[in-house]
Amino acid sequence: MTDTQSLAWDLPDPFTMTITVRPDDTDRLGHANNVVYVRWLEEVSWAHIDSLGMTWAVHEETGKAMAITRTELDYLASANAGDELVLGTWLTDWDGRFRSARQFQLIRPADGKTLLRAMSDHACVDMKSQRPSRAPKVFVDTLSGALVKGGRGLER
Repeated sequence: MTDTQSLAWDLPDPFTMTITVRPDDTDRLGHANNVVYVRWLEEVSWAHIDSLGMTWAVHEETGKAMAITRTELDYLASANAGDELVLGTWLTDWDGRFRSARQFQLIRPADGKTLLRAMSDHACVDMKSQRPSRAPKVFVDTLSGALVKGGRGLER
């Protein structure tokens, strides 16, 4: 098991997910496919928000969800089948009403190399209409309590 606290994270106390790159995660070049990285970002985002108590049941009860509006990825080095990786994420911005931002860092503990840095912006939407909607109080409270200072926010 990797000691995730000893890794060189960009921000303190990330929420982390351990990943083993599978052969079917790779592309013709033999490294993890860019689509797989996006899937990992989504998986760690849901796991993080669930860990904060903002489960899918809460989304269904409120009829609201935070939808991705923008994703920016910087691929810094490749990952190959069999590599053990740790993906960290932080909630780095929240306007208290509609919009939030999340930051990511993917590290290969074997050599300490950061393979990817990414950002995503989110907007609260009504799940039925798919239109922007003010966040319910449970979202406001949860997201406000999870903010990490020092990260990149919505204004880039």
